Amino acid sequence: MKVIVAKSAGFCYGVRRALELVEKTVASHRNAVFTLGPLIHNPQAIARLEEAGVRSVSNLDDVPAKSVIVMPTHGVPRDVVTHAKKLGLIVVDATCPYVRKVHRLAEDLVRDGYQIIVLGDRHHSEVRGILSRAGDNAIAISGTEELRDIELGEHVGILAQTTQSVERYKQVVAAVSEKIKDVRASNTICSATLERQRDALALTEHADVVVVVGGRNSANTRRLAEICERTNVPTYQVEVKEEIDPAWLTNARIVGVTAGASTPDWIISSVVERLLTISPA
Repeated sequence: MKVIVAKSAGFCYGVRRALELVEKTVASHRNAVFTLGPLIHNPQAIARLEEAGVRSVSNLDDVPAKSVIVMPTHGVPRDVVTHAKKLGLIVVDATCPYVRKVHRLAEDLVRDGYQIIVLGDRHHSEVRGILSRAGDNAIAISGTEELRDIELGEHVGILAQTTQSVERYKQVVAAVSEKIKDVRASNTICSATLERQRDALALTEHADVVVVVGGRNSANTRRLAEICERTNVPTYQVEVKEEIDPAWLTNARIVGVTAGASTPDWIISSVVERLLTISPA
């Protein structure tokens, strides 16, 4: 059995940057270091941060004054940073530059009088952060089916959560453009997401089975699994090597491996090593 790994798999620039920023912060501050929610969406990486003394909190009021609070890669609503500073916390912003760009685009659209549609999971912290900058009449949708019950204005701007699929984004733009003449659409799916989705799809052309590695709370990892599943190649998502079931590999000659943008290299390597030790029936 042969194992092939997608050309792009694992940490993207934004995730790597955030982890390096936290490491530097821990080394340079005597104050306690906290993150607001998980820094990235990978439980194993978060566990390593905890071992280094970095604690994750869900509420700023739980952080002692003068402590360091790190804002996560996927960003936060605008008023959160303001509130943190009022509490006397030292704010370190690890928001991914691609997410910051979406924030700026949302603010530009609001200034120009556009109603904003955000394609994404309305409960995801990244989307909540975008919506906080997108005006009172902004709407978050997960697909075209939700447009049927929404009344749109004359001027509509479209943005996407950075981990969305290109196919779904194009469908939303087309559906809105059929109803509204003035549509300003910005494809804000980040290049790392696009690259991983493209390479995952290419993997399915050769693999008999695909294993997608990453946290179950990772939107971009789930998207990779969805893309592979749609090709009808048997696809399985795991967080760690222990979750691999040898029965998945029955009659498999080639196993493809890809991983979300928040998956550490050491986890990917351990999954590959585990697969190589399994002899297909």
